[in-house]
Amino acid sequence: MLLAGVLAAGCCVVSPGSEAEAGDGHAPAWTKDAVLYEVNIRQYSEEGTFEAFSENLDRLWEMGINTLWFMPIHPISETNRAGTLGSYYSVSDYRGINPEFGTVDDFRALADKAHEMGFHIILDWVANHTGWDNAWITEHPDWYTQKDGKIISPEGMGWNDVADLNYDNEEMRKEMIECMRYWVTEFDIDGFRCDYAPGVPADFWAQARTELEKEKPLFFLEEDLGGQNGKLLEEAFDCNYSAKFYESLIHVAHNNKTADKLRLYRLSMPEGDFPMYYLDNHDANSYDRTLAEGFPPETLASMWAVIFTMPGIPMVYSGDEITYDHRIAFMEKDPIDWSAVTWDASGLIAQLSALRKECPALQAGAEGAVMEDIKLDDKNLLAFRRTAGDSTALCLFNLSRDESPEIDLTEIVTGGDSVVLSGKEGNWSEGGETPGGTYTFAPWEFMVLVG
Repeated sequence: MLLAGVLAAGCCVVSPGSEAEAGDGHAPAWTKDAVLYEVNIRQYSEEGTFEAFSENLDRLWEMGINTLWFMPIHPISETNRAGTLGSYYSVSDYRGINPEFGTVDDFRALADKAHEMGFHIILDWVANHTGWDNAWITEHPDWYTQKDGKIISPEGMGWNDVADLNYDNEEMRKEMIECMRYWVTEFDIDGFRCDYAPGVPADFWAQARTELEKEKPLFFLEEDLGGQNGKLLEEAFDCNYSAKFYESLIHVAHNNKTADKLRLYRLSMPEGDFPMYYLDNHDANSYDRTLAEGFPPETLASMWAVIFTMPGIPMVYSGDEITYDHRIAFMEKDPIDWSAVTWDASGLIAQLSALRKECPALQAGAEGAVMEDIKLDDKNLLAFRRTAGDSTALCLFNLSRDESPEIDLTEIVTGGDSVVLSGKEGNWSEGGETPGGTYTFAPWEFMVLVG
């Protein structure tokens, strides 16, 4: 099996912080080697249905994907709808299925098939607001934030297609939790990606997690684009967005920042942080830049290697495997053209997923794990070693378009270190020659060594 011969020697399990525990006390065991894939059902195919997406499960499994994050699958409100088809995040019925995607039986069939294959499933959950024709609007107007006697949209956000929920109302909280429980008990859902999580009180998320985990262990991913919200991680969540790290990677890819800024950023994360690392997501793609716009082709191999080897969980968005160079419309039908391959990352993602699965060093969360940052004599070099017991994993990156000066690796690379994956300027291969003594890194060169 890929990399098995070298990996049999063993590696380390490492925490996201310097010596912090990843998801300590929360995250289910299956998250240790999770590779997330964000599924945009509407745009995934011409049909845009659960049934059409299910035909891709074998391909995704072969690519090493083992966790599917579905963008909201609920019916979308028609009142005050944005665009022709509306935003997924304007929910009219928390227990319903968007008819655009199929029926409840279609989703059940997809969920059952995915679970049987070994996938875990998390649903996008929108708890901060509902659409304007959600039944709660007329049946329970007190469940919403009001101003001058009228229900309002979230203030200062520009989201006029949704109505702001009032978390001072205990009955609304209870019903929201019961709606979440429905998907856990009826479809065996394994967790939730919680949209705009900081907009909802932290004690609600703690309350929800306590109640829902009476059914099964769950994974909670927090969307917090403003940075790491330590309180939410302490209260309820296993994992959050590495939004600032992502933006820094963009700057590094265009030579506007040096790699040492990534190290400094990571060290600034709060203790216990457990990030989701990514090169793209639905918001970034639709409103900011495509993956191809963010990362020139010569940088992509090293950038994928960075997010798969950093502590935390890597995530791939729909179309990233072909580096789809198109800003996918959010409110209109705009299916991915799977023939429009800009840079094929599927093979690399498969190799990195296998390495992550077979090498505990690159997995998330373990007691006593250590993340050691290594400072080299070049600001463009990112280096770190992850250690647990007698096992180690050493990751070396030149994140620059320039060749590095000669670097003395005598004290860094040991006789027991073997290269299992390496690459430079957009090309990669399994294995590689282990560097010794002084070494000059080519532009965008990286190495993953285990010992």
